[in-house]
Amino acid sequence: MTNLVRQGKRQTMQLGQEMAMDGIQEIKHHGASDSGRRGPSPSTEAVSKRNQLRQLSINPNHWYAVARSDEVGQRPHGVVLWQQPVVLYRDSQGQVQALADRCPHRQVRLSQGQVNGDRLVCAYHGWQFDAAGACVHIPYLGEKQRLPNCGVRPYPVREQDGFIWIFPGNTDAMASRGVAPLPLPEWDHLNYIVTVSVIDVNAHYSFLIENLMDMYHGHLHDDYQAWKDPILKHLQATSERVDAHYQAQSYYRIDKIWSVSQLFIPALRQLHPEPLDVSYVYPNWVATLGQDFKICCLFCPVDLAHTRAYLLHFTSLHAFHRLHKLPVTFRRWLKTRLFGAAQPLLDGLVAQDVVMLEQEQQAFWADPQAQGPELNSALAAVQRLMRQQAETVV
Repeated sequence: MTNLVRQGKRQTMQLGQEMAMDGIQEIKHHGASDSGRRGPSPSTEAVSKRNQLRQLSINPNHWYAVARSDEVGQRPHGVVLWQQPVVLYRDSQGQVQALADRCPHRQVRLSQGQVNGDRLVCAYHGWQFDAAGACVHIPYLGEKQRLPNCGVRPYPVREQDGFIWIFPGNTDAMASRGVAPLPLPEWDHLNYIVTVSVIDVNAHYSFLIENLMDMYHGHLHDDYQAWKDPILKHLQATSERVDAHYQAQSYYRIDKIWSVSQLFIPALRQLHPEPLDVSYVYPNWVATLGQDFKICCLFCPVDLAHTRAYLLHFTSLHAFHRLHKLPVTFRRWLKTRLFGAAQPLLDGLVAQDVVMLEQEQQAFWADPQAQGPELNSALAAVQRLMRQQAETVV
């Protein structure tokens, strides 16, 4: 499975190099404005809306999860959110700060430096910056020299529900609209076991969200998921979200541990109906299967053909009524001890999807005009939402 993923990545990188000589660089260099939006270039005006979808920017006026809390420690941590390198670090109080990952002196990565108290120190010449991005110290500054009037862009940052979130857009829009990170109450709740898998795929983010909203590709995951035969029953769409309600057949019951054997022995499967609800709450994704499972995907698009995301799997323990009567200290220990319990299954799902998504991206590069028929109405709704969000930037 790992070999398949590596092979897919090698193929994507090779094809990406070929496309760079054949026009993809034209997309990257046309129409970029200060707001981060990408205008149409002559090479894209003639293509269909579906093809333009694969070249959409993001709406920066949302919170994006760019790292897990435990990934940001005593050393600077570099991330990239839609072509914007950002450095995260903790100050002397343990608070996370976020700055553009670019020293204004020689333009090198600040994430290669170190933290000194509340300051971020550049590795090259030792210039120091505070949490607001101001240059506050230069080691070799002469007595008659003043600090240069230059700084680093600070980003609004929050640490919430086990993740570091940044807001790359217009802060006035954030305040006026009351935008907040996607809540994840299950992260700390003692009745949920958590597993996290990282999705790192060489494909535009639109391919991944379509994959997550389309429950009909379960044929790919027959060895890894506990449900089958979804039927789309109801669809709701607004300018902020799309909710698709499926009816599926499940064969796993959380309070009957033995039923997990049905995952590996199909002949033993005993199906029962379960509601399967999936939602694209821009820019993230949430799904629930019955009352036992919840899955979230937190998006961190990197560029036109690279997407990182965190896939979170929450297993509910509500069915174990006696567990709730046990001491909180024991329940907290159990939650910690079982962290990552679904790791092999979740990683298996991700590995299979990554291969498919990278093949979709390669096929688009090879022939942007090719378009197959789409039979799932939920995908048309999420495509409209992606366009609306990317094109309506305050």
